[in-house]
This record gives sequence, structure tokens and C-alpha cells, in this order.
Amino acid sequence: MGDRKKIGLVFIENYADWEYGLLAASAVEWFGVDVIALTPDAGTVTSIAGFKRTGERGIAANENDDLDAVAVIGSDGWTAPDTPDASELLKAVEARGGIVGGICAGTLALARAGLFAGRSHTSNGKDWIERKLPDYPGQEHYRDVPFAVADNRIVSAAGTAPATFAIRFLEALLPEKAAMLVDFKAMLAREFQPD
Repeated sequence: MGDRKKIGLVFIENYADWEYGLLAASAVEWFGVDVIALTPDAGTVTSIAGFKRTGERGIAANENDDLDAVAVIGSDGWTAPDTPDASELLKAVEARGGIVGGICAGTLALARAGLFAGRSHTSNGKDWIERKLPDYPGQEHYRDVPFAVADNRIVSAAGTAPATFAIRFLEALLPEKAAMLVDFKAMLAREFQPD
């Protein structure tokens, strides 16, 4: 892993436009991190809003051995029985000490990979994730909260929490930038202050 840290963002068909922008743009612009788009077979996928994105790489673990972190962006496609399998990539990044995150239905990829075992995590609601994956490892550690949860290099969030997902993910990846991240969090919080 080189001087500049690298985050891979995993996108599949019908990905959620609002879930990655704050993480990707702030990682590059403010924190000097490289961000790489990953899609199945490095193909083109279309967002909910109709924007097309072509992956710079596929989602195979052997294509991404230089990643310091990976974030799985939500899509209803993660709920389908024939969803792409990102397990090997996620487990490989986690095994080498990297950060693995999932937001919205992207949390299902982490659950399928067994990364919630023994770790606090969240998703789109306890009932929602248990309906999708009734017996996933670690379900007893689910936290039904409206903000992102980070536990031992695993970051998870509901689709309604892209700001705290970005914050928690960057805090896990960049502990040496703690002071900047406090300022980043304060800047984002100002948007929600009453008039």
C-alpha cells in the first residue's frame, strides 16, 4: 500500500446516487485519498437517477490488492438472489487490516461475507436486514440507530445516513487526521442547525 491511501467504491446496477458523494469527494479533495470505482467485470452500471458509471476495475480480490479500504454502495440489486458476490474482495481487504464499509443494501454484502460476526453494525432496520438474510452471522450485534456504526474496521450505515457513513469511514481509515475529521463533522452538522 503506497503513500496515498486508496478506497475502492463498489457500484452495481441501480446504485444509490446520494450514498457515496460525500465520502468520495471529501476523501479526495480534503484528505488526499485516491478513490477507484469498482463494478462487476469493470462494466458499466446505471444509478437510480440514470447516471452511467464504468468501473476502473472489477470486484475480484486479485484486481484490488492495493486497496486500503472498500465501501459497498447501496442498490436494490444487493437484495436479489443473483447479486454479484463481493465476499472475497471484502474479506481480503479486511484480512490485511483494511477498512470495509457498507451503506444501505450494501450492508448485505458485508453480512454475506461474515464481517458482522462479533461486531456492532447497522443497516436499513433490524427487521429489514433479518428479512433479507434471516441467519446472518453477528445479527445479535445489530444496533437500530439512525447513524453509521464503526466497529473494528467495519463501518455500516442505513441509506439515510451518508454523512455519518463518510465520517465514520474516514475516521477508521485516517486516524492520523482526527483533528481535520472533527472539523469535517462540525461543518456537516451545521447544515442541520435550526435557523
